[in-house]
Amino acid sequence: MDDRGSESSYGKYWIEWFQSLKGHEFFCDVDSEYILDRFNLTGLNLEVPHYLLAFDLITDSLEDDLDDELRAEVEKSARHLYGLIHARYIITNRGLAKMAEKFQHAEFGRCPRVLCGGQACLPVGMSDIAEHKSVKLFCPKCEDVYTPPSRRHQSIDGAYFGTSFPHLLLQVYPSLVPQKTTERYVPKIFGFKIHASAREMRKQDELREEQQRRLAQMLAEE
Repeated sequence: MDDRGSESSYGKYWIEWFQSLKGHEFFCDVDSEYILDRFNLTGLNLEVPHYLLAFDLITDSLEDDLDDELRAEVEKSARHLYGLIHARYIITNRGLAKMAEKFQHAEFGRCPRVLCGGQACLPVGMSDIAEHKSVKLFCPKCEDVYTPPSRRHQSIDGAYFGTSFPHLLLQVYPSLVPQKTTERYVPKIFGFKIHASAREMRKQDELREEQQRRLAQMLAEE
């Protein structure tokens, strides 16, 4: 008997395929029970084209015989829908637990800053609105954000993780918060620290050049 029709198996096959795609390592698998609870998906029908078909595809219940063009559109919508659901799921207790485990195994990558000593990072969105910014990596040690080194990850929408996720996770799991580093890189020339006055003069030169550029631009516009 084919178990695709049973409610307990909904979401198993498509999600497994989606999770197996290269570049999707940042995503955790969203529980089928969460997806099937329509309350959790409130409002997403306004953001996703072909919403009902996309939902059926995610839950492996799509029975309509679609032409190739429509099938491609529904597949794109299904990925987008899953991403938006994922953003909501990972701030639930269950979702946070799954992402915390991935964080502990450094599955999201490590901070490229040398003085952070390979600190594990967390994915973060620069906007909660889809199609605005791609996902970034937040380092909880230096508290800065970086672009993922892999091009596959650079193409993932940051809204699929949201702006609050990493900070909420560290609030819920304070034991995962690394000790902040006070170590800073000190510029030197032949072993000697660069004098503060030299940096100040360089800043003044940069400000002067910027003022001259703006003045020239204003005169050109008159």
